[in-house]
Amino acid sequence: MKKLIYKTAGAFLLISLLAACSKDFLDLQPLDQEVTTSFYKTEEQAIQGLVAIYDVLGYQDTPGVSWAPFIVISDVLSDDSYAGGADANDGQDENEFNNFNIPTTSKIAHAIWLKNYTGIYRANVLLEKIEGVDASESFKKRLIAESKFLRAYFYFEQVAYFENIPLLTHTLSGPSEYKQPQATPEQVYNQIALDLSEAMADLPESVPAAEAGRITKWAAQALLARVYLFYNGVYNNDLQAGTTTINRGVVAGYLDELIANSGHDLLEDYSENFKLAGENGKESVFEIAYGDTPPWWDWGYVRGGEGNLSAQMQGPRVTGSDNWNRGWSFGTVSQKLVDDIKNDPRYEYTVLRQEDLDGTLDKGYQHTGYFSKKYSSDAEHWGTSGQFELNRTCNHRVIRFSDVLLMAAELGSPNAQQYLDRVRARVGLGSIPATPENIYKERRLELSLEGIRYFDVLRKGLSFANTTLSYSGIRGPNYVGDQQLFDVTFNQATKGFLPIPQTEMDLSGGKFNQNQGY
Repeated sequence: MKKLIYKTAGAFLLISLLAACSKDFLDLQPLDQEVTTSFYKTEEQAIQGLVAIYDVLGYQDTPGVSWAPFIVISDVLSDDSYAGGADANDGQDENEFNNFNIPTTSKIAHAIWLKNYTGIYRANVLLEKIEGVDASESFKKRLIAESKFLRAYFYFEQVAYFENIPLLTHTLSGPSEYKQPQATPEQVYNQIALDLSEAMADLPESVPAAEAGRITKWAAQALLARVYLFYNGVYNNDLQAGTTTINRGVVAGYLDELIANSGHDLLEDYSENFKLAGENGKESVFEIAYGDTPPWWDWGYVRGGEGNLSAQMQGPRVTGSDNWNRGWSFGTVSQKLVDDIKNDPRYEYTVLRQEDLDGTLDKGYQHTGYFSKKYSSDAEHWGTSGQFELNRTCNHRVIRFSDVLLMAAELGSPNAQQYLDRVRARVGLGSIPATPENIYKERRLELSLEGIRYFDVLRKGLSFANTTLSYSGIRGPNYVGDQQLFDVTFNQATKGFLPIPQTEMDLSGGKFNQNQGY
């Protein structure tokens, strides 16, 4: 699938750009005949449209706006990481997230907003055009299912970040539809549940190696569980997928089926999850591909490359090293996380310590002496060509099988004890009772620095979030700078959601209400 993305994403560029073109330009006779009105006719064209949706999964910046890699930003919001960067000016935008002092003009928030609606738009296009494609019904059903999964994925990220957003399940027909109102969170989450429920019925249970990265039925079930846990935790309600109620029992049943029948399993070695050997392996239920093909050089259009910016941003600022390659030291790891995990076998595969580095280390802003080891600028993930910062080759493991086991245990599966024991036994730990508290703590140890922690905290309630995300006076031996640089106070008034970007507020013509606390 990664090779297919490289080959065809560029061919779809014209289609995606047309939505932003002026009326005068659109009135001209097109010189390139591959426009939306004539494009979706063959299976090959439909696949190109599908690849264009998948391509947005890997977007970590919006040209002319900001860089916003999901792993970095979500972990900076959590108690796992600080903003970091070269200096206070370099990390200013990220530190607004770290300190919960995010302006409505935040470039990062706007980049997130634009990315997700780009993916939603492309999914809606293909869903509207697919019936006109000359192809078998089985081909169409699979592409419809993948498009619905991807639309659900983008909507989940958007609503979990912003809460009050427009819900668009079709492309806009003209200026009369441009000013869309915000939907309720309930409406958005129920649409996500419907998309995922319908998708899993037509998604394959496995894909050939040549299509690694394409969505399976199991990925849809796992994502629905993640959506349910967040929605139920924040809003204390079940999901409604059309006429079907999605409650804890339903979701736990999906995960039990996944665990028993999918062929997914834990890798024997925990550390293999974040190595090239573990990419699209048996533990990976849903994974976003990154790489160095084609080699990328263009700083003016970073999105055109396929490198993992989270790995570049979180790598230590080291020169003269055989093992680490000039990262930017964003997302420095907190002493709070280190204290929680330092006696756990997963610590050495999660946290990189400054004393483990060779070469010369440049200590940046909010230097703690700790960096992420899961997504970093290590030698194994250096690109073979191109601008090295833009060609990090590590994939993003969005949902791992260990997460599935822990979600199923948390949801009350009758196999909860077995599932928790499996996760712990993999790293040589003994059995502990499968209580909600122990399962939740295990997620902290197993999944830290994977972009999950912040949303796990929010779904436990505002009081818990305030206690967990506000901390002061916690400092390790290698911290550099005044203590106030490392003290954080959660802004409970915002409920943990980002501001609706001011640009979008202005464009809404009064249809949008700003989120609470901004």
